[in-house]
This record gives sequence, C-alpha cells and structure tokens, in this order.
Amino acid sequence: LPTDRTTEIGQLISSYLVREKNLEDHTVHLLFSANRWEHVPSMKEKLQQGITIVVDRYAFSGVAFTSAKGNFCLDWCKQPDAGLPKPDVILFLQLSPEAAAERGNFGHERYESSSFQEKVLQSFYCLMEDKTLNWKTVDASQSIEDLHREIKSIAEQTIQEVQDKPLGELWK
Repeated sequence: LPTDRTTEIGQLISSYLVREKNLEDHTVHLLFSANRWEHVPSMKEKLQQGITIVVDRYAFSGVAFTSAKGNFCLDWCKQPDAGLPKPDVILFLQLSPEAAAERGNFGHERYESSSFQEKVLQSFYCLMEDKTLNWKTVDASQSIEDLHREIKSIAEQTIQEVQDKPLGELWK
C-alpha cells in the first residue's frame, strides 16, 4: 500500500510529485494523510480476517519529509495521522544518501536531492526515538537476496509475536 495514485487525492499527489502542479506545503502534507485514511476501512477489514498487510512508507515517511522542510515541527506533522492503525513493526531500510543517489531514477521526482534526503534522514532518526513503536533498522546496501532473507525473517517473527494482540492506534 504505497501512496495510492488512483484516487482523486492520489492523482493530485502524483501530479505534485512529478512537478506538474504546485501545492502549498501544509496542503500536501494533509493530502498524503488523507490518502492514507482512505485505506483504513479496508486495512481494518483485512486485519480482522487475519491478513498481514505490508505498507510502503506509511505515515512515518510523510512526517519525515514534511518536517525536513524546516518550517514544520514533528508534532504538527504527526497529528493528521494520529489514530491510524499502528504497525506491529516498522522496517527502516538504511542506505546512505550517496548510495541512494547512485541508484536508477534518482532525482526525477520532487524531494530527490541529496541535501534534502539528509534532512529527511535526520527526521527519521527523531521518529525512531519513540519507544512505543517497534523500529527495526535493516542494512539496505546488502545483496537483494540477503535483504529479502532478513526482512522475511523479521516479518515472520513479528507475525508470530503479535498473533493474538489487538490492533493499536498510531500516536494515541
């Protein structure tokens, strides 16, 4: 479940990311959050059925990117997502901004500059200080096979650990 670019909100976000549209920063942040909230009913339904959900980025990415802009505090950025389903584990795939820049397609979308990515990284480090969340850092510079193996292992262990736990709410 990355940003869903098929909904009306998602299409607006997509046109912003590819620089077709300019939007005010508060508006963009709230649109990303609204896009996440669009999925909550189906997420809860799937979770109640025992289906494991893997989400790409989720609220933490939105908070990290907006707060990296400089004129936003983390607390303001977190508010629109308070109450979203709380993840059982958050995998942070750590890769230096230099290594990320060497990968294909870097720089085509808004926010893909190395200096901005460094600020985003600092915001993620601040978010990781929240001990109510289960953050796991994974070295993303390893081979695809090793990375897959490590992520699969963490996911399987987490599924076992949370099997009978109720769904929590993020930042509440």
